[in-house]
Formats: sequence, structure tokens, C-alpha cells
Amino acid sequence: MSNTITATVIGNYKYVKYQEEPYYCSQNINKLIPKFKITPKVALYFITCIKKFVSQYNGQQGGYKIEQLKNFSILLPVNKNEEPDFHYMEHYISELEEERISELEAYLKINGFDNYELTQEELSAIENLKNKKIQFDEFNITGQDGIFNVKNTHSILQEWIIPNSGTIPYVTAGVGNNSITTNINAPQEWIEEGNSIMIGGKTLVITYQENDYVSNDSHNLALYLKDERYKTENIHLFLVSALYKSLKPKYEWGNSISKTKIQKDKIKLPIDENKNIDYKFMETYISGIKKLSIRNVVDWKDKIIKITKDICNK
Repeated sequence: MSNTITATVIGNYKYVKYQEEPYYCSQNINKLIPKFKITPKVALYFITCIKKFVSQYNGQQGGYKIEQLKNFSILLPVNKNEEPDFHYMEHYISELEEERISELEAYLKINGFDNYELTQEELSAIENLKNKKIQFDEFNITGQDGIFNVKNTHSILQEWIIPNSGTIPYVTAGVGNNSITTNINAPQEWIEEGNSIMIGGKTLVITYQENDYVSNDSHNLALYLKDERYKTENIHLFLVSALYKSLKPKYEWGNSISKTKIQKDKIKLPIDENKNIDYKFMETYISGIKKLSIRNVVDWKDKIIKITKDICNK
């Protein structure tokens, strides 16, 4: 049956959807069949109202029964005849969709997602590294002649924090979301200085932390680039990859990195004609790689916006 709203429960999974076309379902579901013709936008308005009922059962195994759903009332706008104002619902959903389109376009523009044309310098950097035309040399990671200062981070246990209580990232040695599990309110004595690299001591997860942060374990290492001139995001991102490539073959769970061990470790980095670390190349290369990634995002964005505009204009 088409033109229905389905309110479905499968274990802990609960959802409400509009079925514009005829469909088949392998399980018993609650089908809400309008007694009047509704459009997809009006259906979305109804779905939002119905979700208020369904959300009462989130986190519960199983859920509501059809009898409970029958007794649930929803609030709807009415016209001067005190009938459901379908025109208002249609217009309201259209405005919301157009607002989201504008927000998406603005967000992508502000974050540079419309600037993805590679300069000749960026293109050359990418091609030269790909074709192995860039020379590398080894450098001490830490120590008197190393490129980083190193320290153990604080050990702030999870039971001490309140998730989502502030703006300071709580960073662990986990993979994903740049190792940030939540943002917290933290006293100054817990905080590590940002614009630095953190190494998860036990897992060797290496991340660039742009902002000040709190670490979950004192086995984690914080690396601070000594030369202030080159403490940019792009250079740090290049160094993250270089550190991982240099350290990964040496360390594992049973032989984790430490502040003492890293004193003897080296990192391979690109060098210029004078045999000095080529920070300019790192900056240019990562800038180019970002633009290549942005190009894919822009293509996706344009496709999504076109689809959304087509829907809004129906």
C-alpha cells in the first residue's frame, strides 16, 4: 500500500517513515493510513509529531503496541474553519528545507569547500612525492638536537569527567574522531597545550590536536615542535603521518612507546637542497592533498543540494 506512514519497532530499533510508493515489509509494522490525501511535506510534518510518541520508548527492548498508538493525540495547526491547515504544514516544511540548503551552502563556503583548485606549486609537490623526486633524511624526534619537546600527559580518568559539560576536548588513544571522545569542563591543571601532536602510548594512535585538550592517560605523549615558525596545521599533519610511518614498525601493544624510548627514535622528513628540513614542502603538499579531498566533498555537496532543491521545488 502507498501513501502511508509506518511506525516500526524491531528490537531497540524504532523509526517512523513516509511510504509514498507501494512497498513490501517482511515484519508486522504499524501502518497509519491517512483518511485524506497527503503530500510528502505534510507527511514529514506528521512524522515529527508521531516521533514524539515513539521517542518515549527509546532504549527499551520492544516498544509500543498499536492500541497505545491509537490513543495518542497530536497537536496540529488549524485554519479558520478549525480544520487541519495542510497549506501551512506544506509551507512550513518547505521553508525548513530551503533554510537547511542555505545553511549547508554557507557552511561549505566558510570552511573553504569551494576553493579546491590546485596551484602549480601544490600540483608539483604532489607529483614530485608520488614520483619519488623528493629527498628524505633522518632526524632525531626529541632530545637536545631533536625537532620536538616531549612530555607525558596528565592521567585524567573517565570517571572524573562529565561528558559534554564544556568545550575542552577529552582525548584518548582511541581511533576515530581525532581521538576525541567528548568535550568537557576542565580545571587548568588538567589541560595540555594545543597546536601539538599527541601519541597514544599504548596504541600508537597519533593525532594533531589543534586546541588545548585533556588526556586520559599519562602513558600518552605530547610533542611540541621547537621551531615556532613552522607550527601550522598543515605541517603538523605531515609530521603526524611521518611519525606514524617511522614508529609503527617498532612499537606494538606489548612493547609500547614511552618518553624514555622516543629519545632514541628518528623520523624521516623531506629536505631541501641545503639538507635542511623542508617545512615549505610539507605545507604545500598537505595544502594540495586537502584540496583534492575537498574536490570530492564539493562534488558530493553539489549533488545533494541539487537533489534537495529539486525536492523543495516539487
